Amino acid sequence: MATRLVTFQIAETPPKRLDKALSRDVPEAEALSRTRLARLMAEGHVRLNGAEVRDPKGKVAEGDSVEITVPVADETHIGPEDIPLDVIYEDDDLIVINKPADMVVHPAPGTPNGTLVNALLHHCGDTLSGVGGVQRPGIVHRIDKETSGLLVVAKSDRAHQGLAAQFEKHSVERYYRAVVYGVPDANDPRLRGVRGVSFESGNIMRVTTMLARHKTDRQKQAVYFDQGRHAVTRSRIVEAFGTPPVVSLIECWLETGRTHQIRVHMAHAGHGLVGDPTYGGRRKLAEKAIGAGALAAVQAFPRQALHAAVLGFEHPVSGEMMRFEAPLPEDMAGLIEALGPR
Repeated sequence: MATRLVTFQIAETPPKRLDKALSRDVPEAEALSRTRLARLMAEGHVRLNGAEVRDPKGKVAEGDSVEITVPVADETHIGPEDIPLDVIYEDDDLIVINKPADMVVHPAPGTPNGTLVNALLHHCGDTLSGVGGVQRPGIVHRIDKETSGLLVVAKSDRAHQGLAAQFEKHSVERYYRAVVYGVPDANDPRLRGVRGVSFESGNIMRVTTMLARHKTDRQKQAVYFDQGRHAVTRSRIVEAFGTPPVVSLIECWLETGRTHQIRVHMAHAGHGLVGDPTYGGRRKLAEKAIGAGALAAVQAFPRQALHAAVLGFEHPVSGEMMRFEAPLPEDMAGLIEALGPR
């Protein structure tokens, strides 16, 4: 793998920890975040006064000489494909896409082409970020294949580092719209007995659990309370449908961003997503509650009814606060219309 050498000296009054000193003094143009520096150090790519250093808590002094060997991105094996993209915003550093349902973000076994990355390589050429040693290219976060909505992709390494840091700090604003079975309401006595579920003012449901791979089905995520990664999802009812209400449109927002988080958390609360083949199930609904047409629309909906509707972040280069919204796609809008007043 090709590499490049970054050299600099520790400036006056350095922090006591080596990792903090490196983060402070590394040239800004190198676009090396503290997380990236820590990884390079752990891999043996950092030298202090000629000696390899791996301890982030190591001592450092003014005038110390630093050498960092940074892997240069290899050419990706993924090929460009002329696939139309719904571009919401684009500049030299990033691009915001409204991804359709049924599009995989990144090639994987079983889906070698037709992905968002293939489309981006055609649209952006060689301007996508290659942080990490291999051209990924530019992918900072993902949404599931069958989930529609907004994604931001980095076109420069500096943007990639800045966006990744915001996702790591959970400072990115992300709102989703989902259609779920039932109504997640604080007045439902059943929900008071579900571990990890609580309500905040304004009838906002908060689900707090750990998430990890399912013990028997490795393709699924599962709720735990003694292992896995901390996950918090909040949701509120936008509109309820049926008499009595049996389906609702909700808005969800993420404090953390784990794989399948909204789908798993809503299912844990007993309000699985309509159309979700993995977690939602296909529940029996009373035709008298919502009518034959609405019942047919719910039963026939072909994917999880989930849309990434709002994405907000600080531009990693200009510092400008940016916020984008994407309306519901045709299939979800049609489902809502079918669920409306009979």
